[in-house]
Amino acid sequence: MMVLYSGTTCPFSQRCRFVLFEKGMDFEIKDIDLFNKPEDIAVMNPYGQVPILVERDLVLYESNIINEYIDERFPHPQLMPADPLMRARTRLFLYNFEKELFSCVSVLEDRTGRFDAARQERARNDIRDRLAQLAPVLVKNKFMLGEEFSMLDVAIAPLLWRLDHYGIELPKTAAPIQKYAERIFSRPAYIEALTPSEKVMRR
Repeated sequence: MMVLYSGTTCPFSQRCRFVLFEKGMDFEIKDIDLFNKPEDIAVMNPYGQVPILVERDLVLYESNIINEYIDERFPHPQLMPADPLMRARTRLFLYNFEKELFSCVSVLEDRTGRFDAARQERARNDIRDRLAQLAPVLVKNKFMLGEEFSMLDVAIAPLLWRLDHYGIELPKTAAPIQKYAERIFSRPAYIEALTPSEKVMRR
């Protein structure tokens, strides 16, 4: 059985929980206190971070790598496109999300105690501006890749859920993003994957 070591408030862990529930498979989630991580986390992941997926002898970390493994191992419903060209483009989008959006999320999630108000404000503004740029894509599309729910939607969902929590207010021009977010949040797997700590993040 797959075991996911997951932070109860970690947006990257939430991605993996979301995929596991979408797949409807047997798995175990071990909740990790992000402020007091057990020593074996550093043994399994040299960077000392969650999520971590363990299946027999396999140990994986990094949410997008974990999720792609789960998708290939349990292909229904398929979350990465079957077409190699679209799959490559999806991976590029995922990479862009990490560089442009989730690097800012990491600033807002910083648990080192080095609080830098100016850096956090820049991160909020960058997230707001990047999301506003995505809005036109979602005027006609139900999801990021069109009508089909995909790994791109999984990847961005934890950020959209935390906008209030992070103190980010999107401009009126980003209304399509809000409607898109509600479509994701209404999915049964999304609701199941939320931890009690995450449920209270959104008003």
